[in-house]
Amino acid sequence: MLSKRDDHHTVPLSVLLKRELANEKIERPEISHGQANQSKKGEDLTFIKTECERVLGDGVTTYSVFALFDGHNGSAAAIYSKENLLTNILHAIPPDLNSNEWISALPRALVAGFVKTDSDFQEKAQTSGTTVTFVIIEGWIVTVASVGDSRAILESSEGDIYYLSADHRLECSEEERERITSSGGEVGRLNTGGGTEIGPLRCWPGGLCLSRSIGDMDVGEFIVPVPYVKQVKLSTTGGRLIISSDGVWDALSAETAAECCRGMPPDAAASEIVQEAVQLKGLRDDTTCIVVDIKPPEKPDPPKPPPKKQGKGVFKSMFRKKPSGSSSQVDKEEIFEPDVVEELFEEGSASLSKRLDSKYPICNMFKLFMCAVCQVEIKPGEGISVHAGTSDPRKLRPWDGPFLCLTCQEKKEAMEGKRPSGGMHSRFLYSVEHLKNRET
Repeated sequence: MLSKRDDHHTVPLSVLLKRELANEKIERPEISHGQANQSKKGEDLTFIKTECERVLGDGVTTYSVFALFDGHNGSAAAIYSKENLLTNILHAIPPDLNSNEWISALPRALVAGFVKTDSDFQEKAQTSGTTVTFVIIEGWIVTVASVGDSRAILESSEGDIYYLSADHRLECSEEERERITSSGGEVGRLNTGGGTEIGPLRCWPGGLCLSRSIGDMDVGEFIVPVPYVKQVKLSTTGGRLIISSDGVWDALSAETAAECCRGMPPDAAASEIVQEAVQLKGLRDDTTCIVVDIKPPEKPDPPKPPPKKQGKGVFKSMFRKKPSGSSSQVDKEEIFEPDVVEELFEEGSASLSKRLDSKYPICNMFKLFMCAVCQVEIKPGEGISVHAGTSDPRKLRPWDGPFLCLTCQEKKEAMEGKRPSGGMHSRFLYSVEHLKNRET
C-alpha cells in the first residue's frame, strides 16, 4: 500500500482520464535516469530502455522501462530474464488498444510475462534464480512488478516516500510462509545440529530465503514467479524513483536513500546511494541502484519583467508557488496541481487464478482461445480454465476463461502444490558455502 496515507483509496483509471479531459491536455513528463553499481559477485544486472514507441488504436505514444535483476546461485536466470521478460510481457497485451486499455492491461500482462519467463528458463534445467523489479513508465503513470527483495520507492516532489514493491523475504510474510508449507515446502533456519539454528528463514529444499523469484527450479515450484504489482499516477509535479538491489536496502532505509541524494542529478544520485550503502555495511553483496527522475517539461523562460519587479520575478523562479487567497491576476495564473500520488492498482496474490482473472479490456475477448500465459493458440475444447479445480463457488464453471494450455496448467498445479516438484532434502545437508550462493 502507499506509505503516505493509511486511508488511501484506489482511484479508477477512467476517473483520472475524465478529470484530464475536463482540463487542458496534460503534457508528458521529461524522464532522466542514472545508475551505479559496486560488484561483489557480478550477479546484478540492469535493463533500461527509454522512448519505446507503441502504436495505439488512437495514435502513437512512448513508454520507458527500467528493470533490476539480482541473481543468485549464478547469473544465468538474471541474464535470461533481462533478455526475454519485456518481450514476454508485451506479447501478453493485445494489439490496437488505446492508451487507457493498454495501461489497464499491464498488470495482467506482467503476471503472464513473469510466469512465462520462469517456465521457459526452467526448461534449460539451470538452478540459478533472480529477483526482479520491473518498472514501466507511460506518461505520468508508473507500473511496478516485483519478485524477491530488490525494491522500488518513489519520492514525490514534496518529499513524501511511497513504496512501490513488496519484500518477498520469508522473514517478512507469515502468509507467504503458510502458502509454501501448504504447498509441500518446508520453512526453517539452517540446522547445524544439536538443535542449533542459525541465519534467516529459508525454504527447503534449496535454502532460498525468498518466497518468490524467477528460476530456482531445484528449490520447488512453490517459489513462485507471480509478481506483486502496483500502479500509481503521479501529479504533474513529478517525482523520483529509486530502484535498488538488497545491497542498498540492507544498509539504508528508504528515507535515508532519498535524503542522501536529494537535489543531485540522477547519475550522481545513484552513485551517492551506492557509496552510502557500501560505507555503512561494506561490500558484502552486489550493490546496484537506478535513479529515475520524472519531471514536468521545462517551459521557455517568460519575458523578463521591468527592472523594478526583477527581484520578485527571481524568487518566483526559485520556489514553486502554491495558490493563495489573493485575487490578483498573477495568482490566478500561478495555479499548480497539488502534489498527490494516486493509486490505480495493487495486487500481491500468488494465485494465478486470481491474477489472470483480473479485469482487462473487453476487446481482449478475441484472445479467448489463446493461453493466458504463453500466448499459444488453443483449439476450442482443448484449453483448461484457470478456474479448474478451484474451491471458489463463484468459479465452478470449468468453461469460464481465461484458459491455459496443458503445459501452463501443469505449471500452475505445481505452483499450488498439486504436483510433485523436486525431492525434499533435509536442511542438515546444506553447507554454509552453498547457502551463500543462494543469497540475492
